[in-house]
Amino acid sequence: MHNNRIKVLIVDDSAFMRNVLTKMIASDHDFRVVGTARDGVEAVDKVLSLRPDIVTLDVEMPRMNGIEALKLIMDKHPLPVLMVSSLTTEGAETTLEALELGAVDFIPKNLADLSVNIVKIKEHLLNMLKTIGRRKIVPGRRVPTKYIVPKRRSFDGQRKISVVAIGSSTGGPRALQEILPQLPENFPVPVVISQHMPRNFTGPFAERLNQISRIRIKEAEDGDILHPGTVLLAPGGSHLKAERTKAIETVVRITPDNGESIYKPSVDIMMEHICAVFPGRTLGVILTGMGHDGLEGMKKIKASGGRTIAQNEDTCVVYGMPKAVIDAGIADKVVPLEEISGEIINYV
Repeated sequence: MHNNRIKVLIVDDSAFMRNVLTKMIASDHDFRVVGTARDGVEAVDKVLSLRPDIVTLDVEMPRMNGIEALKLIMDKHPLPVLMVSSLTTEGAETTLEALELGAVDFIPKNLADLSVNIVKIKEHLLNMLKTIGRRKIVPGRRVPTKYIVPKRRSFDGQRKISVVAIGSSTGGPRALQEILPQLPENFPVPVVISQHMPRNFTGPFAERLNQISRIRIKEAEDGDILHPGTVLLAPGGSHLKAERTKAIETVVRITPDNGESIYKPSVDIMMEHICAVFPGRTLGVILTGMGHDGLEGMKKIKASGGRTIAQNEDTCVVYGMPKAVIDAGIADKVVPLEEISGEIINYV
């Protein structure tokens, strides 16, 4: 029984945080904390000597920071790494860099919340560690995408699809970095995305995506109009909705969460509103992520006559959100990550 436990290494320069994380993780019999480290140098040594199943890695540390440690871990002994990140804009930039270097996901290091929401934070952390630790995924650095334009006609004629709605969570940032750069400049419909992320993260993430893509990508703002070839990323902490105006334009509405959803932004809320404006003409895409956000939204898209794509199990970091859609029998296509951009292009 002892051997089946998920082995965790905790890396943080704060003795308080090391203690809090150790107590949280050790309280669950599915885990064994095999060691702790105070900086990046210790972290790399202990990864090689203790061979953990998963590592929690602080970003800001003396001697060697989390980014440098992550690079060495990915070179010497790749394994799932969960970054522990502050919720500042600077923290967001560093965390996004870590995700590109091979980190699986991140947990917010919010000391103010720690005393207030300790139970909620603990539950989220354990759930994430359990899901990722059991997957036995071997991450790798994201290789810069080479543009591969599928051989096909130029976009013309009567299109069945008028908008693409994408939902993602754990593993989503890396998946979106594979998909969006493949879409051509003349992509003929708008794209909306809900990726589970905190408030300060979605703006920098949209900017990074925009830099590596040929279509325009920005964080959605209230009043934005859905334009062909533009991707709007729902801002963290809010929900992306849509409404048709008298000018026959579709306008995005960004609304605060009123306790209606666990996730802010919610994939379900976004997809339900988008397919209400574009009944029968929405393409729903569900990517890697924990839980089942997007299931109800994909059901609505399917019921209205739209199309649905789900990422397959083998290429998901966490096979939760796609599994819910596939198990419900509402995925028109189940494809690996590398084929999703081609499928999107073929549908529009």
